[in-house]
Amino acid sequence: MRKILYALLLAVPAAPAFADEKPKEEVDKDESVLSFTLENDLPANTDQYYTNGFRFTWTSEVNNVPYVVRSGSEPLLGTGEKTRWQATFGQNLYTPQDIKLENPPADDQPYAAWLYGSVGVITDEPYEQDSRFSRVQTSALLSLGVVGPLALGEEVQDFVHDQIGSPDPQGWDHQLNNEPAVLLMLQRRWVFGAPLASYGGLRVDAAPHTTVALGNVFTHGAAGITFRLGDPPEGDYGPPRIQPASPGSDFFGEVVGGDRLGWYVFAGAEGRAVARNIFLDGNTFEDSPSVDKNIFVGELSAGAVLTYDDFRIAYTHVIRSPEFEGQNGPSVFGGITVGWRF
Repeated sequence: MRKILYALLLAVPAAPAFADEKPKEEVDKDESVLSFTLENDLPANTDQYYTNGFRFTWTSEVNNVPYVVRSGSEPLLGTGEKTRWQATFGQNLYTPQDIKLENPPADDQPYAAWLYGSVGVITDEPYEQDSRFSRVQTSALLSLGVVGPLALGEEVQDFVHDQIGSPDPQGWDHQLNNEPAVLLMLQRRWVFGAPLASYGGLRVDAAPHTTVALGNVFTHGAAGITFRLGDPPEGDYGPPRIQPASPGSDFFGEVVGGDRLGWYVFAGAEGRAVARNIFLDGNTFEDSPSVDKNIFVGELSAGAVLTYDDFRIAYTHVIRSPEFEGQNGPSVFGGITVGWRF
């Protein structure tokens, strides 16, 4: 789906009535971050497979987590030196290769949409005592939503295609049926880095990660690594991505050394072992369109991030290996994230 733009507002106020009871002076008052991520297959000039996704995410300041959120996440994450929570609203769209067909082939990607809201907790702490450049981030993200017509995929795609003059998709009558959608994603990401003193203070780092996804939307295990070079801000573990990809880092702080301008380039790879993907396997409790999925899926990504004071913009280019038997080549799409720290 091409050139899709959304103008939505997500305001998630802090909830002091439920926050941990700490004296005001003990709460580390850094800043919150509001970010918007859009992924689309426009860079490949296609309307197929995973064709569009967006997410709005608000991330709290450090160590100001509502009690109910903290208590629910501690069995999974424990406690970290720095802990934040976040709230997300998003939508993913999936279509077959030829959207002009009223009756899509049975062996092609089914039409599907997923509308969801998420609550997550992220802990951040040094990998070694007092380490500034080697750290570990652990996150848990619970998403609740719906797959099917109630996810409004047909309405959104029709509206946008009407606005930009693209052909209207003809096969949404064959989309997956309505189904409650639940997904829990757990991730750990390590960052091992060092400054390059002889190159103007630039930094190079490597960030391996592992992910487990559980639910009727996705069930898989994943592992990967990302390499970066540049002058990144504190607390940045890579640009955010949309599920099922690893979530990256919505939060970003100031650039090391207090510079107003920060930047880095990155490249990474991830492999997933997939037990369930509702957008390929079809509905859980009733018959629906489905295809034979590939158990192993690989993904390559590369891009760049630029920060200036309280703003960040990032671009990620992604090549994802075929996810089902008979898929016509890999999925290629790009992702843009803009963030504002306040």
